[in-house]
Amino acid sequence: MTAATYQYVDLPDASVVTTRALLTARENIGDTVAARAMMCIHGGAGFGKTLAVNTCLRALEPGEDVRKITFRARPTARAVRFELFTALDLAGEPPRHPSEFDRLLKTALAERPRTFLVDEAQWLNGEAFEYFRYLWDEPSTQLAIIFVGGAGCHTVLRREPMLSSRIFIWQHFTRLTPGEVLESIPLFHPVWADADPEDITFADQHAAHGNFRAWAQLTAHTRTALARTGRPRVDQELLRWAFSRLA
Repeated sequence: MTAATYQYVDLPDASVVTTRALLTARENIGDTVAARAMMCIHGGAGFGKTLAVNTCLRALEPGEDVRKITFRARPTARAVRFELFTALDLAGEPPRHPSEFDRLLKTALAERPRTFLVDEAQWLNGEAFEYFRYLWDEPSTQLAIIFVGGAGCHTVLRREPMLSSRIFIWQHFTRLTPGEVLESIPLFHPVWADADPEDITFADQHAAHGNFRAWAQLTAHTRTALARTGRPRVDQELLRWAFSRLA
């Protein structure tokens, strides 16, 4: 599956690779949406969580109403209300009073099944997570919620027993193993398609470390090096030049 623009850098010809983690996420997300449940996908930065989730959500049944919410700072419940108001494209001005705001959101969420992708969920605190639980618990709403975030997301969720007990599926994204690197990276971008497996391992050990974001950055620099040198394929001298840009 070719990505029009790759998530991490503007990387022409990059492809979304169907790793084991992505296949597992596809199954988990499908089951969570079908059950109108909540799940948590967590793991280190650059491990491919958001890319995998976006890919999987695009593969859901046509007509599934998916709304994405991303937080960049620790929001209050009030801030979560406003984000939901915007994500749901609700008309008019946001209500001033919390109780009125809550009624409006519950009414909107009861209209039809919806799926929320809550990205960068490591920024959420207990109050914000609790507000999502409050809406999900409402009998009239038909919500599926997918929390995606770093290790902090998992930690905060686990501290909230009422919410943690309602998480249907937990999925932990980790680095690619050396074996997965050799399987996945030649499929990820044409510059690695005919590379010597020893050179791919060399690149992973010295720069990428099983991290897809690092592989994307390294690939961008490697493309530049190949274009400037006119070399037909990757070699370790060329890779060392690319490494120097990542130090």
